[in-house]
Formats: sequence, structure tokens, C-alpha cells
Amino acid sequence: MSDSSVSLVNSSIFILKGFPGLEQYYPWISLPFSSIYAMVFLGNCMVLHVIRIEPSLHQPMFYFLAFLALTDLSMGLSTVHTVLGTLWSISQEISLDGCIAQAYFVHGLSCTESGVLLIMAYDRFTAICNPLRYTSILTNHRVIGLLVGILMRSALSIFPAIIRLKWFQYCNPHMLSHSFCLHQDLLRLACSDIRFNSFYALALVIFTLLLDSLLILISYVFILYTVLAVASQEERLKSLQTCVSHICAVLVFYIPIIGLTMVHRFGKHLSPLVHVLMGNIYILFPPLMNPIIYSVKTQQIRSRLKKWFSLKV
Repeated sequence: MSDSSVSLVNSSIFILKGFPGLEQYYPWISLPFSSIYAMVFLGNCMVLHVIRIEPSLHQPMFYFLAFLALTDLSMGLSTVHTVLGTLWSISQEISLDGCIAQAYFVHGLSCTESGVLLIMAYDRFTAICNPLRYTSILTNHRVIGLLVGILMRSALSIFPAIIRLKWFQYCNPHMLSHSFCLHQDLLRLACSDIRFNSFYALALVIFTLLLDSLLILISYVFILYTVLAVASQEERLKSLQTCVSHICAVLVFYIPIIGLTMVHRFGKHLSPLVHVLMGNIYILFPPLMNPIIYSVKTQQIRSRLKKWFSLKV
């Protein structure tokens, strides 16, 4: 490819869609979206703040939760400018480089969240199935190693597919399906050979999201087997209650991803509004719900918040 053609491709401008056919209602639609983003930022910052200031929460389970909150916060920060920019009619345009960067963060953070949920499952497995060795297994050094490993896996595994988007030619109308950029959306507009990206993306889903979910399921099979072996029903319930928050977070993360994947693969006949709705649920639902889940279901965080707000009142 010549220098002039590379320059032409790199200067491509893409148009972000919000809700097709509902443009006149954007001022009203922007109100719930602005509220959701505010809740995402406040909720995850609150979780991070509580974990930071409460000494009793300085343990592996809550270090992983803090990393999950940081991931959700980053997801909100990576999409808020284009989503609200579109709804507020500030700008519906995004450059190719900006679109590639946003797609990298969106997919990378999704991979990171999947990995964090996996090591949180490992944390619960260790705490319930091997409680006497919990502190010796999940040392601070090992916790840091697990988190760095998950972060490096996400950053490096996503890069080969995303960086190739820069060198594609986009000869189809530059209209994106969402108000943010996704890898599969850019592929749809490309007229270059996209076979590597298609196969690589499929392999990545299998070896990250699918494998992570399978390992989470296996860990809970062992957890359930261990819990059922406990004689006391009260101890069984107590053990399972420590897993409720994590199970809810897993469902909140994987169900929207499965839904969005099914819509992109098999829902081409569906209304564009369905695609837009599923895309926004995929981006916003986990960051919105995780702070609520852990604030309601985790006794230590709930107690700290009650104490905090009672002092404020």
C-alpha cells in the first residue's frame, strides 16, 4: 500500500449512530444515559474508596473486587464521550485512529473483566475448598501476579486484531451501528481481506471468554461438592452466601456478551434498535450493576456504607 493510500485510510471519518429513527428524542434519551454514567462513576468510586479506607477489607477478595471496580470505571470512561456526545448532538464523528483506540479499550476491558471474575472464582474456591491454606496460597505477591497476568493477557491478546484495523480500506458507507466503536462493527465496513481478524476474534472468544466461563463453572462444581459435604445446614448457607455476589456479577457480565454476540451473528434481520440496545447493555450494565450487587450482598461493604452514611446524617 502506498503512502498516499495509507494517509487516505488513516484520515477516514466514521459516523456514530445513537438510536436510529429516534433522533428527535435525543434530549430525553440523554437523561437516563447521563444518570447511568453518573451512577457508574459514583458507584465504582465509592467501592474503591470504601476498600481503601477500611482496614478489614485489605484482603485478596476485596483487592480483586477493587480491580473489578477499576475495570468497570475504565469502561465507563472509555465510552462516555462518544455516547453522550452523540445524544447531546455535540459530535457524531470519530476518526479511524480514535475508533481503533476505543475498540481496543472496550474489548480489552471486557477481556480483563472476564479474567478478574475468573480469579475471583479461584479466590472463592480456595476459601471454601482449602480454607486452612487460604492465606498461604493467596499471598499479596501472588495476588499482584494474578492481576498483572490478567492485565497483560488482555492488553497483548487484543492487540494483533485491533492494530490490523488501521491498515484496512473502508469503502462501505462509514456508518457505525453504535455510539461507540467495536471490532466487529469496523470489520463490517471494511473491503479488505478480513479473514485473519474474523478467525482471530473467534479464537480469542474461545480461549478467553469461553474458557474463563468454563473454568468458573468448574470451580463452582467443586465449591458445591465441598459445601454439600458439610454436615451443618447453617454452615452450608454461610459458605454459599459468600459466593452470591460473585455469581450475580458473572451473570451480569456474561449474559449481555452472549446476547450481543448472538445479535451480531444471527440477528441481521432484526431492527437496528435491537443492535443498539444490546450494545449499550453490554457496555453499561455490568459497570452499573456490580457496585449495587457488592454493596447489597457483601456484608463488610454494606456495614461500612451504613456506618458512613449514618455519620453523614
